[in-house]
Amino acid sequence: MLRRWLILTTLGFAITGAAAVVARDVLFGPADLNRVRADVIPRLAGELASAGFELGQPIFIRIFKASRELEVWMMKGGSYSLFKTYEICAHSGELGPKLKEGDRQSPEGFYFVTPEQMNPNSRYHLSFNLGFPNAYDRAHARTGSFLMVHGNCLSIGCYAMTDAGIEEIYLLAESAFANGQPFFRTHIFPFRMTDGNLATHAGSHWIEFWRNLKDGYDWFEDRKVPPAVFVKGGLYTFDKNT
Repeated sequence: MLRRWLILTTLGFAITGAAAVVARDVLFGPADLNRVRADVIPRLAGELASAGFELGQPIFIRIFKASRELEVWMMKGGSYSLFKTYEICAHSGELGPKLKEGDRQSPEGFYFVTPEQMNPNSRYHLSFNLGFPNAYDRAHARTGSFLMVHGNCLSIGCYAMTDAGIEEIYLLAESAFANGQPFFRTHIFPFRMTDGNLATHAGSHWIEFWRNLKDGYDWFEDRKVPPAVFVKGGLYTFDKNT
């Protein structure tokens, strides 16, 4: 009885910040990936088929911080089509990029994920590492580590999904890798990069950074194929993705 009281009391005090993550880690821990596959793949495969996709097709992810949306796009006929939009359960910080380790800010920018960045043993119910800091972040002396998309609906700099959401996203990525996709791109924006939204935020300290992000956003909007991303002169630059 005393042990149960201690657990409940700890959980009660641990509703925000690092303590919340520790409490959830202790109580939940890693997912059983074999069980997840058995439970989710039959239903997910049916959803994919209804939308004209197949499990294993290449994927591309976009994240919008302000609206808490994660989009999964899939290759169909030489370009990408939207398969599903997932609600982001939690992220931390404000609009704007991550600057330094410990600032509790979720990143913005252009990242890619390789099979090595997938973590089936995550304490946050499956995860993948976004690859922060990328070349742009390093060029601007930005620091940070272990920035993830994961489950458990708790965030200190990561993008946290529901467990059900990360299960589907993880399996889509895992299947794409198994079918030969070497990496998938993840583009993270503060909001949808429309002219109107940029005008609304024209007074922000980050407006020039966001205008640079808009160049990559527009590339995909125009072509429905994500660009190859480079860093030149401290700016993101974009070219045909071959």
